[in-house]
Amino acid sequence: MACWLFKSEPDEYSIADLQRDKTTVWNGIRNYQARNFLRDEVAVGDEVLFYHSSCKPTAIAGLAKVVRGAYPDPSQFDPSSPYYDAKSKPEAPRWVCVDIAFKAAFKQPVTLDRIKATPALSEMLLVKQGRLSIQPVTEDQSKQVQSLAK
Repeated sequence: MACWLFKSEPDEYSIADLQRDKTTVWNGIRNYQARNFLRDEVAVGDEVLFYHSSCKPTAIAGLAKVVRGAYPDPSQFDPSSPYYDAKSKPEAPRWVCVDIAFKAAFKQPVTLDRIKATPALSEMLLVKQGRLSIQPVTEDQSKQVQSLAK
């Protein structure tokens, strides 16, 4: 089992939305590196740190797990979708999505400032390469984040 950090803007889709919905399609990824992680490495059973971005404060808000591996993102074929890609064809899709399920909402979200102030988390990609929307996280980093949330 691997660990990942998935970013979402809470006004678009939050950990509370996932808690309400139980599962969701994680679609709309339009960065090739993030897409490659979803396509090639993210697997059913993997743990997800659910990160709220573009808000104050930015923070890891809870946990999810991957319940369906990569499959073609339907939004790439929908002209009414903001994620539509006219160059992507059903016979050769460019973009993939996965399904995730709610595990837990943190009572105390772990802010980016707290992550940056924690020496054991100094090597997280979130700290080093903050803009990537899907990022691998080590098991130790995930455990450290979860301990900070308690």
